[in-house]
Formats: sequence, C-alpha cells, structure tokens
Amino acid sequence: MNKHFIGDTTVLLGRSLRHILRSPDTIITTTIMPIAFLLLFVYVFGGAINTGSDSYVSYLLPGILLITIASGVAYTAYRLFLDLKGGIFERFQSMPIARSSVLWAHVLTSLVANLVSVAVVVLVSLLMGFRTGAGVLTWLAVAGILILFTLALTWLAVIAGLSAKTVDGASAFSYPLIFLPFISSAFVPTASMPGPVRAFAENQPVTSIVDTIRNLFAQQPVGTDIWVALAWCLGILVIAYVLAMAAYRRKISG
Repeated sequence: MNKHFIGDTTVLLGRSLRHILRSPDTIITTTIMPIAFLLLFVYVFGGAINTGSDSYVSYLLPGILLITIASGVAYTAYRLFLDLKGGIFERFQSMPIARSSVLWAHVLTSLVANLVSVAVVVLVSLLMGFRTGAGVLTWLAVAGILILFTLALTWLAVIAGLSAKTVDGASAFSYPLIFLPFISSAFVPTASMPGPVRAFAENQPVTSIVDTIRNLFAQQPVGTDIWVALAWCLGILVIAYVLAMAAYRRKISG
C-alpha cells in the first residue's frame, strides 16, 4: 500500500465532502423517503399492526434506519459513475497518489453522509415518541452495527458505480436493498407471515440486524442475533470489497 495512502485519502475525502456541502440536497433527498415511511406507518398503519410493542415507532425505527442507509449509498454509485465519465480517474492516475485512495474517499464520504442522515431520522423519531433507556455503550454498539452495514452496502455501491453503463443504472442497484426490509421483521413480526415468506424473512441479513438494534434500544438480551448480524455485515463487506477492488483494477487498466 502506498505510504501516502492516508494523506491522499484525506485530501480526496475533503474534495468529496465539499461537493456535498455545496449540494446538501443529497442528504435531504436521502432522509425524505425514510421519514415519509416513518410517518406513514406510525400514523396511518400503526394502529392496525400488532407487534406486541407498546410503541410502534420504537419497533419501526431500526428498519427505517437501514432503509435510510440503503437509500443513501445509491449516491455513492452515482458520484463514482460521474467521476469515471468525467475523466477524473484518468487525471488522478497521472498523479503520484495511492490508487485505492480514490475509492476509499468515496466510501468514507458515504459513511459521513449516511451517519448525518441517520442522525436526522433518529431526531424525527424522538419527536414522534421514540424513547430508549439505552446508555452510551449501547448507542455506540448500535452505531458500530450501522457503520458496518453502511460500509458493506457502500462497497456494493462501488461495484455498481464502476460497472454501470448509465447514470440510472448506477443507482438502480439500491432499489432491492431499500425494499429488502419490507420482507423482514422491520415492519411486522415474521410470525405473521406465510411459511415461505417467513422462511426467507428470518434468514436474510436485515432481520438479524433489525432485531439486534431493536433489542439493544429496548435493553433486552440480543442472544445470537448480534453474532448473525455481525457475520452478515462483515461477510458482505469483505466480499464486496474484494469484488470492488477487482473491478477497479480492470477499469483503470482497460
């Protein structure tokens, strides 16, 4: 790894963050849909949904946070695609910088932007009645899981951004990720689902992540869910990173 990797990544990260500061509509757009889902399900459908929880907003919030992140990473693929088509990558290759720092700058920008979006959604949920007795360590544990989840999805976004042929194609990969929480325990208990749907819901990554975060907020035992959630996040992260770097090497050598 280039000895200037950290410095190069920091400089390029600053460039990406300045773009977001000049155009904050990225974060605004990312938070609008999750907040709309939060309002819709709590105030329209919440009364008809039996989750066994006194507060539906508290039950719903973990899934909404994952939807926020899935929505946000689409912009990473979009920005990466624009950089490729704009010739920025070729310009960077002619400079004495660590090649992987270009990708890491996009990934870290996604992490910062998504954490801001998640914070906004949490603030809205507090206004809607979300309450938790969780302490600082529990909040740090939740943040750690969300950071891992964000990194995993962002590296998937990098693959999409490097492989897409059009702008729409670069961000379209996120649509299945956004709707995956709907077939999980994010909105209703999986016990209420038909057999095949329930089997899928209980064995896909979102359910274990949502259940872990929900139990952490409720100060309930997390059991094996936390290990399953971490295994999913780390597994997706490692595989996506390897595939993204391979796609990047092909792209810059092509």
